[in-house]
Amino acid sequence: MSKAYCNVSISPVRLKSEDQSEIVTQLLFGEMVEVQEITIPWAKITVLSDGYEGYIDHKQVTTLSQKEFKRWSEGLSYLKDRQRLLSTPWGNQWICRGANIPEGVNKFVIGNETFQFKDEKENELSSVIEYAEDYINTPYLWGGKSPFGIDCSAIVQVIYRFFGYNLPRDASEQVNHGTEVDFNDVTPGDLAFFENSKKKITHVGILDGLGNIIHASGCVRKDLFTSEGIIHSETGSLTHNLFVIKRM
Repeated sequence: MSKAYCNVSISPVRLKSEDQSEIVTQLLFGEMVEVQEITIPWAKITVLSDGYEGYIDHKQVTTLSQKEFKRWSEGLSYLKDRQRLLSTPWGNQWICRGANIPEGVNKFVIGNETFQFKDEKENELSSVIEYAEDYINTPYLWGGKSPFGIDCSAIVQVIYRFFGYNLPRDASEQVNHGTEVDFNDVTPGDLAFFENSKKKITHVGILDGLGNIIHASGCVRKDLFTSEGIIHSETGSLTHNLFVIKRM
């Protein structure tokens, strides 16, 4: 097995080695994986940050030696801008929020390839809520992790990484983290988890502390949060049943 990094802006990770297979998650630029096997055109990989497994186009990752991998993995941070223009050995390329990049540099090297930002850094947001609101109207995409398409647990995982929490990929695992909070003690940035009729955790959202929840359902949206669950802001119907509130 070898280590590699994602060399494209967004790479779909599929359940099976078929173009028709569902996307279970995405890799963003710079994210590191372990390549388990390659059967061209597919590579079976494990995402090192959260242990997710799946299949990607083998051309969308670049293999690193152990020394190169160690050098790249030290001091990594996350791109907090919605998108930035990056000069690469193969031309200019846009990368998006959540990409893996070194902290506070404009030029960096991965393996033997040099990269440099071509544009100016955006003004950095300062809170979980500000980042969550910046995703509003982003389309819902099962397995998505980018500002161009994202699912409910990915928006939580990506944003919380900016604040030092590396949460699992799925809501059903994220719920095992943090401390339980009473409905009357909610503060901005708390997470609410929701269950389906089979008592399975299937949804998560970020609470703004003002009686609302920001979550990905159809698109990233803001709805009313009650002790029962989520009330759709337009229809007034209960769409998700509350299971628990957690504070990281």
